[in-house]
Amino acid sequence: MTDHTVRAYDRELDMLGRRIAEMGGIAEQMLSEAMDALSNLDAGLGRKVVATDARLDALQREIENDAILTIARRQPLAVDLRECIAAIRVSGDLERVGDLAKNIAKRAVKIAAEARLPRAIVGIKSMHEFAALQLKDVLDAYAQRDIERARAVWARDVELDALDDSVFRDLLTFMMEDPRNITFCTHLLFCSKNIERIGDHTTNIAETTIYLVTGEAPQMERPKGVTDKVGGP
Repeated sequence: MTDHTVRAYDRELDMLGRRIAEMGGIAEQMLSEAMDALSNLDAGLGRKVVATDARLDALQREIENDAILTIARRQPLAVDLRECIAAIRVSGDLERVGDLAKNIAKRAVKIAAEARLPRAIVGIKSMHEFAALQLKDVLDAYAQRDIERARAVWARDVELDALDDSVFRDLLTFMMEDPRNITFCTHLLFCSKNIERIGDHTTNIAETTIYLVTGEAPQMERPKGVTDKVGGP
């Protein structure tokens, strides 16, 4: 970030960065706790995650409002304008990550009383570990303005898509093996899709980081995996 003659301008841009960092920390925690709630069928922890989402929503609104006010007051150009636009974009993606983590937590609450099928959650855990690492890496890339790291996150999204396909097939198998698994596994199917969508939002943040630093969006189409799901690409 460049230094400006008006110190208040620097403080405004710095505050946007600080609030994005706070949002990122909350989103990471929500994702981690949602997965713990799902793995342990912990309804109490699931409800805590759902309640936390309100703070993330409030931060997103604050960032958007502050960024718009900064644009109106300072009429920034070039990289400074991109700083404001990027803050709005990234806060929106992090708010959606929180929503998706909340959805997983809600599923954990719903199936807390269901019969457990521990092996059905193994693939979901792998997806979570990958998505959590992607989220951490992209937040670091954004904070450090590291476009190579952002590009690496962008390119790896196809791996999460492949994990999602594998989980989909495994859960269908468990349901066919025993109809009593249908309810439990159906909820897990929604959880796997939520994690895959979190991967899409980390990819969005990677693209925003590249735009912020270079002024241009990635020139290539997003890498896509091959899926055999009904209705899939």
